[in-house]
Amino acid sequence: MFRLSFWLARSLVVLCVLVSTAHAREFAEIKQQGKIIVATEGQFPPFNFFQGSKLTGFEVELMELVAKKMGVAIEWKSLGFDALLTGLRQDRWDLVIASHGITDERAKAVTFTNPHYCSGGVIVAKDAKLRTARDLEGKTVSVQTGSSYLENVKKIPGLKEMKNFPQDSDARTALFTDRVDAWVTDRFVAAAALRANPNSGARSQGVLFVERIASAVAKGNASLAAAYNKALAEVMADGSYDALAKSYFNELQVRCE
Repeated sequence: MFRLSFWLARSLVVLCVLVSTAHAREFAEIKQQGKIIVATEGQFPPFNFFQGSKLTGFEVELMELVAKKMGVAIEWKSLGFDALLTGLRQDRWDLVIASHGITDERAKAVTFTNPHYCSGGVIVAKDAKLRTARDLEGKTVSVQTGSSYLENVKKIPGLKEMKNFPQDSDARTALFTDRVDAWVTDRFVAAAALRANPNSGARSQGVLFVERIASAVAKGNASLAAAYNKALAEVMADGSYDALAKSYFNELQVRCE
């Protein structure tokens, strides 16, 4: 009995030590191992999505350019949007790139890198009169769970109902199938969705808010953030960022001024 108790106690001590010593990998360790683990959603075209079994999109291709400058390969992970930052805080991956708007609340939990594009939440509706937050009074609006769009829609006074969905594509479908009056999403996502569905009857109406979009690393992981920022600046300076942006967004401005 004593031996069993002693063994259990020692096992618990070892387990506690292992848990307590878990930490986010700094860039030197990542560079030494030659691979960075990056998580994204894979359900947010044109930024991150699957073409068949291939993960692609503006953010995916941009991260590949940045990783090349950093001198590392990428191991991709894809999962639900609202689990991405949680997994980052648990050190399950090194970096998240999934169109996260920089907010004060998120910045308490993670360290944001420099922004890789600027955008904003827009109102998409079939009714041309729904152009501003005030116009949404008494209306039902769809939005994605865990997104900054949801947080901003919450602030709109007088909504009849806010319906949130695990994926932004589900929020879009709710509008196209007349289950809601409006859908609030990223302006580039809206543009791509409306081009792909010209007979939907919906249109991008007005900008609800503006935001800066950035990747995130574990809170306080300054070495990885600095290495990423340096590589991103190089990609933005050598013309490859602009070429990539043009291939996805044509002449639409994506750089942050």
